[in-house]
Amino acid sequence: MEKDGKCKLILISNDDGIDSLGIHTLVDYMVNYGEVVVVAPEQPQSAKSSSLTVETPLRARQLPDYHGAKMWRVNGTPVDCTKLAFSHILGRKPDIVVSGINHGSNAGINAIYSGTMGVVFEACINGIPSVGFSLLSHDANADFTECENVVRTVVDGVLANGLPKDVCLNVNIPAKCKVKGIKVTNAAEGVWVEDFEKTTDPHGREIFWLTGRYEVTHPDDSSSDIYWLDREYATVVPCTPDQTAKRAISALSSVFDNDFDV
Repeated sequence: MEKDGKCKLILISNDDGIDSLGIHTLVDYMVNYGEVVVVAPEQPQSAKSSSLTVETPLRARQLPDYHGAKMWRVNGTPVDCTKLAFSHILGRKPDIVVSGINHGSNAGINAIYSGTMGVVFEACINGIPSVGFSLLSHDANADFTECENVVRTVVDGVLANGLPKDVCLNVNIPAKCKVKGIKVTNAAEGVWVEDFEKTTDPHGREIFWLTGRYEVTHPDDSSSDIYWLDREYATVVPCTPDQTAKRAISALSSVFDNDFDV
């Protein structure tokens, strides 16, 4: 309960879709914290980042409750779901937004592509404490048992202490092991070495399927998330949706600041 007697309001969304095991697991963990409302895509929307639907009308349909949580499905992206929840479904500003539990890693640079983190960034932009949770397994029937202690520890910490202004959290959890603890880290530096598999469609036309792998620039960097995930720790990376490179402003000002003769 909050100081004014209101029950805490929790919004949950994801990018794997409302039918995923990960989001139902997250509901199971969150229902004891307050009133839970789920607004999630009706279909998987992985790698949609902060994309919006602008040329197709959105439809929100309420489903039967799940373990006391109100469930809504939307024919849009994760951020569509989040914005629609804020404007038309919730009725008031939520106390916290949690996203996931994603099936698959959002460590390293992956947060920039992630629909799971798109939800988190949107909430952060709106001044709402927000956390994205991901399990390092793409298995639709993944074992989420080890996630519970991590989720509860992080959510308890956020609700008790808040988050710094304009900061949200990207939490990744190793799979198929006993999680040893939690580390607050940087996102591992690296790049996707992207490759496209060339093939043909049923009509013989050339098509490409995106494949690839993530290559870590400094695999022995003990300040990075992937380093600790490899050592069976969950990681918490503080993120911000403001992508301004503030450290570069002074240097670039000396190059570009100018007054034109007008």
